[in-house]
Amino acid sequence: MATCTVELLPPTLDATAEQPPLFDGTTRLYTAYICPFAQRVWITRNYKGLQEEIKLVPLNLLNKPAWYKENVYPTSKVPALEHNGKVMGESIDLIKYVDSNFEGPSLYPNDPDKKKFFEELLSYVDTFVGTVFSSFKGEPGKEVDAAFDYIDNALKKIDGPFLLGEFSLVDIAYIPFVERFQIYLSEVFKYDITAGRPKLAAWIEDLNKIEAYKQTKKFDPKEMVEMYKKIFSAQK
Repeated sequence: MATCTVELLPPTLDATAEQPPLFDGTTRLYTAYICPFAQRVWITRNYKGLQEEIKLVPLNLLNKPAWYKENVYPTSKVPALEHNGKVMGESIDLIKYVDSNFEGPSLYPNDPDKKKFFEELLSYVDTFVGTVFSSFKGEPGKEVDAAFDYIDNALKKIDGPFLLGEFSLVDIAYIPFVERFQIYLSEVFKYDITAGRPKLAAWIEDLNKIEAYKQTKKFDPKEMVEMYKKIFSAQK
């Protein structure tokens, strides 16, 4: 594992902030400290020891600079990566890109069977996220049980603490959402995602021993719960 240095995080940029230079040879990760999609790329960067190679540009999602959409990334979403004269997006694509195009420990499996399982797990992540988010509009039911059972069962298939045995991109794809779901479901619905799921509980515990991940846990749980309450009460 790469040595994970503790970095001084840059301040969040709002609508009054000046735009950093574009395509000046600096690789930049446009992110938001509260965004689970952006957190995926941030974890990958940290684990590979790329704090000096990839600079963070954190944005205020509620008061975003106009230049971000106009000059940097037309969709205005985060994350986005500025590298080699272009700007790319989509978090799953970006974690694969960072892993394969930068130095540092590989987060992709070499074993053919693990590669197949890797793709299977990645193909389910959007369904997992969508299923659990949808439950926030009402009460967590069988669909949510099945979503967390899927992860718990997946963890039983390969020896080791993580989804592929060793820490990989697939753990990174899931954990930013699992950590938020665990907090929200417990606080709002008194639903414990780890109850009866010992593998899931152990997985979360082991992930919290990884400094590259721990350093990206920068959202306020209470603020996150209140934000989700507002979003999903409006959708009922």
